[in-house]
Amino acid sequence: MAKAKKILIVDDDPDLVEAVTMILESKKYEVAAAYGGIEGLQKAKTENPDLIVLDVMMPDKDGYAVCKELKADPALSKIPILLLTAVVSKIATTRYTQQGGLETEADDYIDKPVEPEVLVKRIEALLSK
Repeated sequence: MAKAKKILIVDDDPDLVEAVTMILESKKYEVAAAYGGIEGLQKAKTENPDLIVLDVMMPDKDGYAVCKELKADPALSKIPILLLTAVVSKIATTRYTQQGGLETEADDYIDKPVEPEVLVKRIEALLSK
């Protein structure tokens, strides 16, 4: 049997992390969690995930900065990154933009609030590439 794929969820919202973890574990994924950008970078190095679900708006280091660092690291640059963003609904009030998301080399991005089934489909699509 194939080894379970490991997904790292990086989000400062514990409720979201818990909800996504439960969904992914029900689909037989192994899940690691980090509750901020800095912790997310550390976990990416130690957990060696198959995919990273990365929130954009986090207090310590935003998802765009984390994504850039991951993609700049040869050991981590091949890991697909799915950016989770509430940005589109807040575009007028934040310094985050859709263009910013595209510039980070993220492999995909999805708006919050996200339907769990949609998230799983996007994760499966990225893992099957």
